[in-house]
Amino acid sequence: MTRISMTVDGVRYDDDVEPRTLLVQHLRDRLGKVGTVVGCDTSNCGACTVLLSGRSVKACSILAVQADGADVTTIEGLAGDGGELHPVQAAFHEQHGLQCGFCTPGMIMAAVDLLTENSEPTDAEIREGLEGNLCRCTGYQNIVRAVRAAAESMRTSVPSTPESAEAAEAGSRQGVTT
Repeated sequence: MTRISMTVDGVRYDDDVEPRTLLVQHLRDRLGKVGTVVGCDTSNCGACTVLLSGRSVKACSILAVQADGADVTTIEGLAGDGGELHPVQAAFHEQHGLQCGFCTPGMIMAAVDLLTENSEPTDAEIREGLEGNLCRCTGYQNIVRAVRAAAESMRTSVPSTPESAEAAEAGSRQGVTT
């Protein structure tokens, strides 16, 4: 057994794991993060995508010991403290970017990473950014529409952190918008 520590959805966990334990198994079986779906166990479908230190990874292709010391965000960790949906989650709901829902957690996590890197992606860039995530139901049109809507929402939303709200307020006093 190997001792690991990681922060998952803002909570620190210290656990002893078998060195061969996949991150997806650890998240689901030990930590109860069942929104991280096991789709193919071969890293082909992307259903198990999570954010590892802010970057999307397929949790079935990472060992839990490789996440030692890292911050992991699962689909459960995206929603705000009051239960409000993350803009990408809300856009998937509003734009019907899901059908059976199996691929949705991975699609959303990959989209969050994409929009962190590129706040105004073209449809082609959205498709490329989601390339490693498969949907067998939707044909992707509504998924692309949802990511585009989320990008717009995230660009035009009111700052949510005290620091960014203060910066926006200071900027407005100086005639600058953020």
